[in-house]
Amino acid sequence: MIGDVAAVSLGAVVGAVSRYQVGNIATRIIAEDKRLAAFTGWHTAAINVFGSFILGSLAGFPTSGPSTKHQELKGISPRMRLLAGVGFCGSFTTFSTFSVDIIGMLNSGKIGRAIAYCSVNNVGGIAAAFAGFNMAKRMI
Repeated sequence: MIGDVAAVSLGAVVGAVSRYQVGNIATRIIAEDKRLAAFTGWHTAAINVFGSFILGSLAGFPTSGPSTKHQELKGISPRMRLLAGVGFCGSFTTFSTFSVDIIGMLNSGKIGRAIAYCSVNNVGGIAAAFAGFNMAKRMI
Protein backbone atom coordinates (compact mmCIF):
# COMPACT_ATOMS: atom_id res chain seq x y z
CA MET A 1 0.00 0.00 0.00
CA ILE A 2 2.78 2.47 0.84
CA GLY A 3 4.42 1.64 -2.50
CA ASP A 4 1.16 2.45 -4.31
CA VAL A 5 0.82 5.76 -2.49
CA ALA A 6 4.44 6.59 -3.32
CA ALA A 7 3.84 5.76 -7.00
CA VAL A 8 0.74 7.99 -7.20
CA SER A 9 2.58 10.76 -5.35
CA LEU A 10 5.61 10.63 -7.65
CA GLY A 11 3.40 10.63 -10.74
CA ALA A 12 1.38 13.54 -9.38
CA VAL A 13 4.49 15.63 -8.71
CA VAL A 14 5.85 15.00 -12.21
CA GLY A 15 2.44 15.69 -13.79
CA ALA A 16 1.89 18.92 -11.88
CA VAL A 17 5.38 20.24 -12.63
CA SER A 18 4.97 19.27 -16.30
CA ARG A 19 1.66 21.09 -16.50
CA TYR A 20 3.15 24.17 -14.84
CA GLN A 21 6.11 24.18 -17.24
CA VAL A 22 3.93 23.74 -20.33
CA GLY A 23 1.89 26.74 -19.17
CA ASN A 24 5.03 28.82 -18.61
CA ILE A 25 6.49 27.93 -22.00
CA ALA A 26 3.20 28.59 -23.82
CA THR A 27 2.76 31.95 -22.05
CA ARG A 28 6.34 32.99 -22.89
CA ILE A 29 6.02 32.01 -26.57
CA ILE A 30 2.71 33.84 -26.90
CA ALA A 31 4.12 36.95 -25.17
CA GLU A 32 7.09 37.00 -27.58
CA ASP A 33 4.92 36.82 -30.70
CA LYS A 34 1.76 38.96 -30.60
CA ARG A 35 0.39 37.13 -33.65
CA LEU A 36 -0.20 34.16 -31.33
CA ALA A 37 -2.37 36.15 -28.89
CA ALA A 38 -5.48 34.28 -30.03
CA PHE A 39 -3.96 31.10 -28.58
CA THR A 40 -3.73 32.44 -25.02
CA GLY A 41 -5.01 29.77 -22.65
CA TRP A 42 -5.24 27.05 -25.29
CA HIS A 43 -2.37 25.16 -23.72
CA THR A 44 -4.95 23.74 -21.29
CA ALA A 45 -6.79 22.14 -24.21
CA ALA A 46 -3.52 20.74 -25.57
CA ILE A 47 -2.65 19.33 -22.14
CA ASN A 48 -6.09 17.75 -21.77
CA VAL A 49 -5.96 16.17 -25.24
CA PHE A 50 -2.39 14.88 -24.73
CA GLY A 51 -3.26 13.58 -21.26
CA SER A 52 -6.28 11.80 -22.74
CA PHE A 53 -3.98 10.14 -25.27
CA ILE A 54 -1.65 8.98 -22.50
CA LEU A 55 -4.50 7.66 -20.37
CA GLY A 56 -6.09 6.00 -23.41
CA SER A 57 -2.77 4.33 -24.16
CA LEU A 58 -2.54 3.07 -20.59
CA ALA A 59 -6.07 1.72 -20.82
CA GLY A 60 -5.17 -0.14 -24.02
CA PHE A 61 -2.24 -2.01 -22.49
CA PRO A 62 -3.01 -5.01 -20.32
CA THR A 63 -2.00 -5.03 -16.68
CA SER A 64 0.92 -7.38 -16.18
CA GLY A 65 1.04 -10.07 -13.59
CA PRO A 66 4.06 -11.26 -11.70
CA SER A 67 6.84 -12.27 -14.08
CA THR A 68 9.07 -15.29 -13.81
CA LYS A 69 12.47 -15.75 -15.37
CA HIS A 70 10.83 -17.79 -18.14
CA GLN A 71 7.98 -15.38 -18.74
CA GLU A 72 8.52 -12.03 -20.42
CA LEU A 73 6.82 -9.08 -18.77
CA LYS A 74 4.01 -8.02 -21.08
CA GLY A 75 1.84 -5.14 -20.11
CA ILE A 76 2.02 -2.45 -17.48
CA SER A 77 2.47 -3.25 -13.82
CA PRO A 78 -0.37 -2.19 -11.52
CA ARG A 79 2.00 0.21 -9.74
CA MET A 80 3.16 1.82 -13.00
CA ARG A 81 -0.49 2.18 -14.01
CA LEU A 82 -1.10 4.04 -10.74
CA LEU A 83 1.97 6.24 -11.23
CA ALA A 84 1.18 7.17 -14.84
CA GLY A 85 -2.62 7.10 -14.85
CA VAL A 86 -3.78 8.29 -11.45
CA GLY A 87 -0.68 10.27 -10.50
CA PHE A 88 0.69 11.83 -13.69
CA CYS A 89 -2.49 12.14 -15.78
CA GLY A 90 -4.55 13.12 -12.75
CA SER A 91 -2.38 16.13 -12.01
CA PHE A 92 -1.25 16.91 -15.58
CA THR A 93 -4.74 17.30 -17.00
CA THR A 94 -7.25 19.57 -15.38
CA PHE A 95 -10.96 19.88 -15.72
CA SER A 96 -11.26 22.69 -13.20
CA THR A 97 -9.01 25.05 -15.17
CA PHE A 98 -10.87 24.11 -18.34
CA SER A 99 -14.18 25.02 -16.68
CA VAL A 100 -12.90 28.37 -15.41
CA ASP A 101 -11.42 29.15 -18.85
CA ILE A 102 -14.86 28.56 -20.43
CA ILE A 103 -16.56 30.83 -17.87
CA GLY A 104 -13.98 33.54 -18.55
CA MET A 105 -14.60 33.35 -22.30
CA LEU A 106 -18.37 33.46 -21.82
CA ASN A 107 -18.12 36.42 -19.44
CA SER A 108 -15.99 38.23 -22.03
CA GLY A 109 -18.63 37.68 -24.69
CA LYS A 110 -16.43 35.22 -26.62
CA ILE A 111 -19.16 32.65 -27.10
CA GLY A 112 -17.77 31.21 -30.34
CA ARG A 113 -14.34 30.82 -28.79
CA ALA A 114 -15.86 29.13 -25.72
CA ILE A 115 -17.73 26.65 -27.93
CA ALA A 116 -14.60 25.92 -29.99
CA TYR A 117 -12.50 25.52 -26.85
CA CYS A 118 -15.05 23.19 -25.27
CA SER A 119 -15.26 21.16 -28.48
CA VAL A 120 -11.49 20.78 -28.79
CA ASN A 121 -11.19 19.64 -25.17
CA ASN A 122 -14.04 17.17 -25.34
CA VAL A 123 -13.93 15.86 -28.89
CA GLY A 124 -10.13 16.08 -29.04
CA GLY A 125 -9.77 14.38 -25.67
CA ILE A 126 -12.07 11.52 -26.59
CA ALA A 127 -10.42 11.13 -30.01
CA ALA A 128 -6.95 11.14 -28.44
CA ALA A 129 -7.96 8.57 -25.82
CA PHE A 130 -9.42 6.40 -28.58
CA ALA A 131 -6.23 6.74 -30.66
CA GLY A 132 -4.03 5.94 -27.68
CA PHE A 133 -6.12 2.93 -26.73
CA ASN A 134 -6.03 1.52 -30.27
CA MET A 135 -2.31 2.22 -30.64
CA ALA A 136 -1.63 0.30 -27.44
CA LYS A 137 -3.79 -2.62 -28.58
CA ARG A 138 -1.85 -2.84 -31.86
CA MET A 139 1.47 -2.86 -30.03
CA ILE A 140 0.69 -5.99 -28.01
